[in-house]
Amino acid sequence: MLTTITFSPGISNAEVSRRTGLAPQTASAIVTELEDDGLVTRGDVLRGRRGQPATPLYLDYAGAYGIGCEISWRHIDITLINLGSEDLGRYRRDFAYPDAAGIVAEAAKAIAGLIARLSPAQQQRVAGIGLATPSNLGSLIGNVEPPLEQLAAWRDLDLRAALEAATGLPTTWFNDGNCACFAQMVMSPPPRPANLVHLFVSTYLGAGITAEHTLWEGPTGNSANLGSMLVNGHDGHRALGHDVASTSALGRRLAAAGIALPPGNPADWPWADWEEQVAPWIAASGRALAEIIFNTGAVLEIDHAIIDSLAPQPIVDRLVAATERALSELVAIGIRRPRLVAGTLGARATPLGAAQLTMFRKHFSRDLSDMLTAGAVD
Repeated sequence: MLTTITFSPGISNAEVSRRTGLAPQTASAIVTELEDDGLVTRGDVLRGRRGQPATPLYLDYAGAYGIGCEISWRHIDITLINLGSEDLGRYRRDFAYPDAAGIVAEAAKAIAGLIARLSPAQQQRVAGIGLATPSNLGSLIGNVEPPLEQLAAWRDLDLRAALEAATGLPTTWFNDGNCACFAQMVMSPPPRPANLVHLFVSTYLGAGITAEHTLWEGPTGNSANLGSMLVNGHDGHRALGHDVASTSALGRRLAAAGIALPPGNPADWPWADWEEQVAPWIAASGRALAEIIFNTGAVLEIDHAIIDSLAPQPIVDRLVAATERALSELVAIGIRRPRLVAGTLGARATPLGAAQLTMFRKHFSRDLSDMLTAGAVD
């Protein structure tokens, strides 16, 4: 019911009943219950139409709040949103590696500061924290070459449990690629693609898949690990997608040219100064991304492929163009080419999706196929 109202703002009670298949009396009772819970609000009665006057129903954005906390290889990014996904505050810091000794305290302090922006009544409506990290961050922390003592410290750290204990808020872990995929799907205007692959070029290659409007997480929450697909590397040898279409791969190209990858947000890097290294990296990334999209489409019927990144939008657009060119060179037999588009959320995608998933799990349908019905147009 809440999903239906969310994706069809202004819908009438009668239309909610029709779309959900519930009896009018049952639908009306549930709407009243949602209104009492502060999740739904009613607009002014619409008169002058055929039939009985209708009262439009809307999601009440103040009905719930969610916190998305992304802790990644090179940054921490935390956001506070309301039920309408409006950004109410954000904290971000970039670093060379996440420090196991201080990352939980830093996150807890930032979260407390964001929650303090809410009134006491609003604070009672915080659904919890969505913690987004790369899968196996602790055991793979050596990938970013931290000091040796960090290896043992991360092995002993249960990040989700520690954050929950430090904040006193229920905390759920999500794969970072799945969060970015979910956010892009939710924030896309209707008609939303039912089947998509979402690729996020960052320190490594994040990814997510939706199948029939449902985020595909699998038994471990990490089913769409498309960056681990084998692709053709720039040197002619097979390589993981992570090792080709990522800022880590760009860093290796820069290092070979005697250029150190700077710290800080990739959106602020001097990309134009590196064109001699960036251009071949984009071409190689496009070929790798095209292979991943092609192979994913051979298994699942993909409508859309979305490419996003922490990099500036012009770089994202070039990655999309390079991928489109590479896709056109692949011979497809019985496979429909997905529509390829650039993502729109950038660095905001992962923490936003983590916050959305936290509220979604508490208040909404667990089956995203409801979105198709909710957004239907007669």
